[in-house]
Amino acid sequence: MSRQPLGWYVRRLRRMSPTELAWRTRDHIRRTTWAYQQVRPGQDVQVHPPVRKELTFGTTLPSHAADAVPEEARKAIIATADAIMAGRLEVLGADRTDLRAPDWFRDPTTGRRSDPAQYTFRLNHRNEELVGNVKQVWELSRHHHLTQLAAAWYLTLDDAYAERVAEHLNDWWRSNPFLSGVHWASGIEIGLRLISWTWIRRLLNDWPEVTDLFEHNELALRQIYWHQRYLAAFRSRGSSANNHVIAEAAGQLVGACAFPWFTQSSRWRDDAAALLESELDANTFPSGVNRELATDYHRFVSELGLYAALEADKAGHPLTEKTWALLTRTIDVAAAIVDNTLRPPRQGDDDEGMVLVLDPPNVSNWSAFLSLDAAVVGRAPWWPEVPVTATAALVGSLVDGRQSDRPAERPEHFEDAGLTILRSRTGGDGGGGPEIWCRADAGPHGFLSIAAHAHCDALSLEVRVGGVDVLADPGTYCYHGEEAWRNYFRSTIAHNTVEVSGTEQSVQGGPFLWLRGATGRVRRYAADGDVATWDAEHDGYQSGDNPVIHRRTAVLDHGVLRVEDRLDTTAGVRIAWHLGPEVTVDLDGATGRLEWPTGSAVVELPAGLSWSAHRGDDDPLLGWYSPRFGRKVPITTLVGTGKLTAEDPAVSTFRFRS
Repeated sequence: MSRQPLGWYVRRLRRMSPTELAWRTRDHIRRTTWAYQQVRPGQDVQVHPPVRKELTFGTTLPSHAADAVPEEARKAIIATADAIMAGRLEVLGADRTDLRAPDWFRDPTTGRRSDPAQYTFRLNHRNEELVGNVKQVWELSRHHHLTQLAAAWYLTLDDAYAERVAEHLNDWWRSNPFLSGVHWASGIEIGLRLISWTWIRRLLNDWPEVTDLFEHNELALRQIYWHQRYLAAFRSRGSSANNHVIAEAAGQLVGACAFPWFTQSSRWRDDAAALLESELDANTFPSGVNRELATDYHRFVSELGLYAALEADKAGHPLTEKTWALLTRTIDVAAAIVDNTLRPPRQGDDDEGMVLVLDPPNVSNWSAFLSLDAAVVGRAPWWPEVPVTATAALVGSLVDGRQSDRPAERPEHFEDAGLTILRSRTGGDGGGGPEIWCRADAGPHGFLSIAAHAHCDALSLEVRVGGVDVLADPGTYCYHGEEAWRNYFRSTIAHNTVEVSGTEQSVQGGPFLWLRGATGRVRRYAADGDVATWDAEHDGYQSGDNPVIHRRTAVLDHGVLRVEDRLDTTAGVRIAWHLGPEVTVDLDGATGRLEWPTGSAVVELPAGLSWSAHRGDDDPLLGWYSPRFGRKVPITTLVGTGKLTAEDPAVSTFRFRS
């Protein structure tokens, strides 16, 4: 990815309000005038942070908290820590082997290295030629590998882990002085580092050298001060006030509560708490669903709120009960939408962003999230059972008993967010069978004017049988560096929905910018036992010379899913059904026989369309699935091409068999 073209900046400006433009102008002036405050690597620093007389760390873990960590979790943490000590770790799909002494500025995927001495606000971190894949560069500097090492020390008291943590922290602190280099370019990264440092200090509390690493270390004091000063001066606003502003406020609050060592700490704490509470409210539907409508960001924002609220509680400055109730709603949503294997929907962007990493990162992040949630606010009676993680055990040891009012039954339909889960536990032959789980989407197109993490997925369906992806959402794959792939994984044809007249439902303006977004509306939802009906429409094809309304009805009835697509006028269409990685297909005209290791299905496709199968196509891109960020695999996609009329709907029927 090269420097953003002029047109991108013009499009981005058009998505801003006059108020945001005024704020960004002031912010630009501040970023320019702060250049004199930059500290370059190796520069002798004469200014010392304005610290208070007493430097203490008061929120330590209770004695014997380690005893609550399950043995399997303990073994997994130690095994991961040993791999990190040997220099190995997978980071966003890239196998790192350089973690004994990492280069904090080198992108392992491109080999490019940014300039550590460049003033951060003059460094274009979106330019891959200058910095490489910036997400790869940033990820290691969230210091999650160090929280894992600190957790290993806490469980074993093996000083080798703590010494490696100290070595890496001191090296990072020396290499990244105030406003120098790419690691000062994003407030979300700064906020997450403060949370990591808080937990490193907490986990190493009984290590004899811990105060030399933190309280008595000028490097640490300066960095903690600089990070909080940055967050107090620069924050995301307007069209960028999504999960980024939550991370900034949460990091500021955690840092000010855990390290109240500076003369400004009380003000920073109060300001961050007020900002976090207002932005959590703004970012969340009344139902508890996150407004970005990207499932993994729902988890990420909820985690940020939980860790910050818990830290404020322990510091004696709790957030309001209204905010705790909001966080509890987000948690109940998370428990409600999973399938029987504890997998959530794959809606929108997913970059696997984590707030605190103690357990190995290959532990299912959603199962671990629910384990954390249960430890902090308790389980509702209808919740699924989840294994206890080390993170849940240790974080839970800080909780002084919280339990809000909860729904009496598991909710399946979140009208304000347009998110609906259809479920059936009856096979197509009328007998019992594995759970059929279907996620239907008919909500707004993301959050705020740029809808940064949305996809063209209006009226799309995602179907699993016994936890196996049968009709699959494509995932995300990448953010930076591969424009064609970024565009494909967000496109209409990459989702299980209908493309009309060769156009997109929503118009992209850049990798995190939408110029126009489709808005969905649920016309009817009903559920009675193993029969669930969902009827919705969206307005994404209303622009142009031939405006069209797409309506879709899905009925899940005793193991049979019937999907009817209607247009209110005649138009050319492509209907895509993306089969999961484990599914094979034998396509004969308009009939497909699907098989996977634990089941099968017969699909009867609309005979009026011409059907073809595509697998891992490169030109144009079609038939791809991203199991996780940074990875992609070929899948089979069935595409029906032709015309639909208002009088002749397209009906696809899937008959699932155990």
